[in-house]
Amino acid sequence: MYKRVRLKDTVEVPPRFLADVSPELVKRLLQDKLEGQMDGDVGSVVSVTKVHDIGDGAVLPNRPGVYYEAEFDAVTFDPQMQEVVDGEVVEVVNFGAFVGIGPVDGLLHVSQISDEYLAYDGENQQLASRDSNRVLSVGDAVRARIVTKSIDERNPRDSKIGLTAKQPGLGKHGWLEDERQRREAQAGD
Repeated sequence: MYKRVRLKDTVEVPPRFLADVSPELVKRLLQDKLEGQMDGDVGSVVSVTKVHDIGDGAVLPNRPGVYYEAEFDAVTFDPQMQEVVDGEVVEVVNFGAFVGIGPVDGLLHVSQISDEYLAYDGENQQLASRDSNRVLSVGDAVRARIVTKSIDERNPRDSKIGLTAKQPGLGKHGWLEDERQRREAQAGD
């Protein structure tokens, strides 16, 4: 889930910029420091949007810069357990599909995609059913629910998010539309 939050952090202003410590400069330095970083409390920082307050600078021994505490707004992405998310398949492997959900990817394990057996087709980067001719490929839009999450603050790319698409209303968007049309056709009979 995306959120706008107000945060405080300390930023080092290098000596060459000390003549012009402005909100724009501090925002740029905060963006360089924080964007793409993971925090257990607020999630992944997507963007620093506005600096509200810059405190007094502090000089530390044997450090060339001056350190300022700043209060600022940021947009974060913090996936929640049981949250339903829409994403795009970014990679298909023999054990499932990786789905891009915001700034991170979640794993949709082959056992959590469908009740049907899905065979891996490495040549075409897809998972295919022999029973219904359903295919899941790179670029497909998917709706899934977050069922596991393990956030690694030191290495955000190592964070793991597990997804499922086996409940009604979840799955590849094309499959959901086919199911909706089938239900409407049955209701019209």
